[in-house]
Amino acid sequence: MTLLDLVSYEDALATYDPVMGLEVHVELGTKTKMFCGCATEPGAPANAQTCPTCLGLPGSLPVVNATAVESAVKIGLALNCSIAEWCRFARKNYFYPDMPKNFQTSQYDEPIAFDGYLDVQLEDGEIFRVGIERAHMEEDTGKSTHIGGATGRIHGASHSLLDYNRAGIPLIEIVTKPITGAGDRAPEIARAYVAELRELIRALGVSEARMEMGQMRCDVNLSLMPKGSETFGTRSETKNVNSLRSVERAVRFEVQRHAAVLDGGGVIVQETRHFHEDDGSTTSGRVKEEAEDYRYFPEPDLVPVAPAREWVEELRAGLPELPRLRRNRLREEWGISQHEMESVLNAGALDLIIATIDAGAPADQARKWWMGELARRANETGTELAALTITPEQVARVCALVAEGSLNDKLARQTIEGVLDGEGGPDEVVEKRGLKVVSDEGALGAAVDEAIAGNAAIADKIRGGKVAAAGALVGAVMKATRGQADAARVRELILEKLGVEG
Repeated sequence: MTLLDLVSYEDALATYDPVMGLEVHVELGTKTKMFCGCATEPGAPANAQTCPTCLGLPGSLPVVNATAVESAVKIGLALNCSIAEWCRFARKNYFYPDMPKNFQTSQYDEPIAFDGYLDVQLEDGEIFRVGIERAHMEEDTGKSTHIGGATGRIHGASHSLLDYNRAGIPLIEIVTKPITGAGDRAPEIARAYVAELRELIRALGVSEARMEMGQMRCDVNLSLMPKGSETFGTRSETKNVNSLRSVERAVRFEVQRHAAVLDGGGVIVQETRHFHEDDGSTTSGRVKEEAEDYRYFPEPDLVPVAPAREWVEELRAGLPELPRLRRNRLREEWGISQHEMESVLNAGALDLIIATIDAGAPADQARKWWMGELARRANETGTELAALTITPEQVARVCALVAEGSLNDKLARQTIEGVLDGEGGPDEVVEKRGLKVVSDEGALGAAVDEAIAGNAAIADKIRGGKVAAAGALVGAVMKATRGQADAARVRELILEKLGVEG
């Protein structure tokens, strides 16, 4: 089906109600794998971080990673889930080249966390509650690299290479309950949910959850049911969507595609689908198996996991402030709108601004520099704000130099430029570049006298009551001092010397 064949989104929603189910895989930031002691550091040579256990060799025995279990419990608690008093791992059997054991050690009917919810805040401030069915522990697969094809996929490739460094890395899969009642806001809600979940995971410190690196990825399940019906339609599952924008686009496209098939008298096939970043479309993958096709059975080589209630409560007491509550508190403290806070979040500036405030800068100044000059530099260089070679402490120092009158905004921008260019900290840059504000009254007075003498006509206008004309003389003085004068003080001196009230 091409983009031209789709039903418009508005027409689709006039006839059908969307039902979503979002499955998010989070790669935990543990130092070792889920069931063995192999390292999880990225960038190692292919198959260098493997052992008999994660390669599934006969006779090898797995051992559960305790830190991964702790991370799973933290995630479950933060998602308002019940934590199982006793649960087991299971073998999920299916053949795929990147599964060296030909089964995945996962959890089936006994997840470690279940029956929770996550409240997400939409752009207009509305809160939408997403029910959580379960959060369970499992292991990641290896990585296949397909060689010889034009698309990087297996179709058309001459051969494939397998790297098992990723095989066995701990994963938490978080599965929502069917999301109904979203209506035309379904794409927005899907994006908001994944964004909120990502912030929650980061706040817990259990993963960096960088979607572009595959540390967090979303499978988008979607079906349509006719208006007024209570029977869910057949679902499709768009696999491994790895950005917030793509989650939103995948939902929208599948709504339109399903509607087009149903309106044409066709039948939706339960299948996995691939998402295409270039045009936001999806294409068919494989027919989706049912649970019984995986032949789940309890993992005989692992003992059950039974989190002690006292330990669970200790973890609950140590949870950080939830991201949505934190954002709302900060928004009120900073006196900014919901839209402005969204801009801060979209820029990846929230933690940087907080760290700058903690280093002593006023909130408005910290936000001003990160969302202004520094965001501009990040956009120009195609980097993330956090990757810029300037620290929150250095930005706070720039703010302090402005507050004490040593720098004006123009000189502060030049100071930041020097720090970013590797010339040292703010004080070093100011010293090397000679950027301090000219505060000597004698030097300022002389510069003002020269400006008045060189612009007699403007001076006469000011004496005649046209005080706004003073801006031209201020500009002349600023030019003469290479922007290093205090513009407000220069204006005061001009009016004093011309005998005019400010």
